Amino acid sequence: MVRYAMAAALLAVGFGAGAADFDALTKEVKAGTYQQITSVVVSQHGRVVYEQYFDADGADALRNTRSVGKTVAGILVGAAVDRKLLKLDTPILPFFKDRQPLANPDPRKSRIVVEDLLTMSSMLECDDDNQYSRGNEERMYLVEDWSRFYLDLPIKGYPEWTPKPDKQPYGRAWSYCTAGVTLLGPILERATKRSVAAFADEVLFKPLGIAAVHWQLQPLGAGMTGGGLGLRSRDLLKLGQLYLNGGTWEGKRVISEAWVERSIAPHANARDNIDYGYLWWLQPFKAGERTVPTFGMSGMGGNKVFVLPEQDAVVVITTTNFGMRGAHPNSEKLLTTHILPALMAQ
Repeated sequence: MVRYAMAAALLAVGFGAGAADFDALTKEVKAGTYQQITSVVVSQHGRVVYEQYFDADGADALRNTRSVGKTVAGILVGAAVDRKLLKLDTPILPFFKDRQPLANPDPRKSRIVVEDLLTMSSMLECDDDNQYSRGNEERMYLVEDWSRFYLDLPIKGYPEWTPKPDKQPYGRAWSYCTAGVTLLGPILERATKRSVAAFADEVLFKPLGIAAVHWQLQPLGAGMTGGGLGLRSRDLLKLGQLYLNGGTWEGKRVISEAWVERSIAPHANARDNIDYGYLWWLQPFKAGERTVPTFGMSGMGGNKVFVLPEQDAVVVITTTNFGMRGAHPNSEKLLTTHILPALMAQ
């Protein structure tokens, strides 16, 4: 259940876990224990309780947190759904009549809907974790038309040793697919009749007081919703706080409570002990003898935005550990070793 924080202004270090509780974190990050951590910002009860920058760029840097931007795309889809510009069961093919006929034609492609992209569980063969996958994102970056790349993919097959969607948790077969999320950019632009950047500014960033934003663009000009969005660490914190607040910011409704609740509910099983909502990761962590539920955003290099409802807290970790093996566990260790104990002590 979403917790409703008090003041969400996030303007100053306030009550909650004290900055002194994070001294060990500061020392270890500065010592290089976690390699290239660039910033850590923590809020509790709507107030920033820890904020530290470990590079020369500081608080005003626009952090490229890679696939953290995917979750922002999901928030924008929610804003479009709230405004009745899209529905979860809206088929995607009618948005792309200019791309037809498609390669690998199959009538089942007409059944792919917006929700399939939000849950990374469409029937197309697309898996970034498999270098042999026809839909692997590295293949997409080699061509100009990323929308056609995705729509042309063949239907995924299920050999006998791989359970079909109806035999998997929540009735969906999940695979990490950047190309599908990237398609949400042109879908949003065609549904809202404006650019992704303009829509995001109107419905999300301006209401949250976020002014500094850098959008990457696809080769044909649509907003890149698959990752690479540049935001300040403090503004990433605001996005987590918005969802912790149930979709409100400073008392004003930004995203409907219904969308927030549905977004952070499990719709697919991503990995062992990790479920997936609408481009949100649903992952519990162990802290001592306790299991702490979280929902969050995640990007290459161990970039993270964790929302911790039970602690009424949001944690932002940015890094440049892009080539590091085990970068995600590295950031998660920072969370469980230093940040969670400090928050849970309050």
